[in-house]
Amino acid sequence: MDSYITGATIKNLREKKGITQAQLADLLGVSDKAVSKWETAKGLPDITLIEPLAKALSVSVMELISGDMVVNKNISANILRSKFYVCPICGNIMSAVGNAVISCCGINLPPLEAEETDDHHQITIEKVEDEHFVTVNHDMTKAHFISFIAFLTCDRVQLVKFYPEGNAETRLNLRGGGYLYIYCNKHGLMKKKI
Repeated sequence: MDSYITGATIKNLREKKGITQAQLADLLGVSDKAVSKWETAKGLPDITLIEPLAKALSVSVMELISGDMVVNKNISANILRSKFYVCPICGNIMSAVGNAVISCCGINLPPLEAEETDDHHQITIEKVEDEHFVTVNHDMTKAHFISFIAFLTCDRVQLVKFYPEGNAETRLNLRGGGYLYIYCNKHGLMKKKI
């Protein structure tokens, strides 16, 4: 990222809010010339103004920095539309039931796109009592491993974290229809309809 906020973003958000440069300047305790410089890319706001600027423009700090407004158009969320985010630095796993601006370790994370499972990532499911024993046929080395498995239905998410040199197996309650997701640290997110 070349700059942490663009002038076009500030101008866009200010105009959407329906306030003038002078009004924004008053809210922040700066001159209207300073706001004009930000919007024309002749200067950038001081880092200490980022949070007050986001508040004045009625957006989150992440929306201000990324320039992407998050609008929740999905009034009735459906878990099957969940998106997964994995930090490539620390391995943190996050999910959201729609569009989100998610950041970890100082970077914005894109939502992962799932592909169908392939021959190198076969999933075996065995019924055991009232649950299912799920195994992913995959080597689990420090360099190449399955990071997590998740089962999504329309009303719940079951997520199990795996670790290198462990086993890629767990028990899940696979009631109803849904999707089984696995994440390989080398090949990305994959899914299988259940």
